[in-house]
Amino acid sequence: MTSARISSATSPIPPVVPGGRLRDSEQPTLALSTGAELRPWQPADAQVLVAACQDPDIRHWNRPARVSPGDARDKIAHWQQRWHDEQAAIWAVAGVGGGAAVGLAGIADMDLRGGSAEFLYWLLPAGRGRGLAVAATVRISRWALEDLGLHRLRITHSVANPASCRVAERAGFRLEGTMRSALLHADGWHDEHLHARIAGDDWPDH
Repeated sequence: MTSARISSATSPIPPVVPGGRLRDSEQPTLALSTGAELRPWQPADAQVLVAACQDPDIRHWNRPARVSPGDARDKIAHWQQRWHDEQAAIWAVAGVGGGAAVGLAGIADMDLRGGSAEFLYWLLPAGRGRGLAVAATVRISRWALEDLGLHRLRITHSVANPASCRVAERAGFRLEGTMRSALLHADGWHDEHLHARIAGDDWPDH
């Protein structure tokens, strides 16, 4: 009896998501309720990524390095590789049927064994004010929790970025607290809000 208890106590916890689910599949295209879609980034989107890395708001809150078209194509190829390495799932927010990309949404810092990941999103001016960030966050959350099988998703953002806070709240990510002096921006260290959604949380009505 004692040996059985020891064996049970020392057995490893199985992974929340078994390895191979991303590696053995193609990244899907996901429809959004707004009439747009989430699709994998393509080399032809390189100029969109160049423009995003020059946009003042995106540069301030997301801190991307400026890229050339060649650098952008390399970054897109890297995102595709990270899918197959099961480290991230990054989509272009675009018009239906191969429309131009106007933003990025996805999850990174992916831990399949631990069942968690962190959201990334930004929109170019052409994509703002249309509810795309909220719609993309909800759709990817459903895919990550219901299809992939993750347990917990988080969003972090500067407390000085109320627009990102509204996206998190409208997408059903509860505010869990403030991380002090957590991220260095061009204008200094920022406190960061931490929002999260776990499997089983209610989905927003919109």
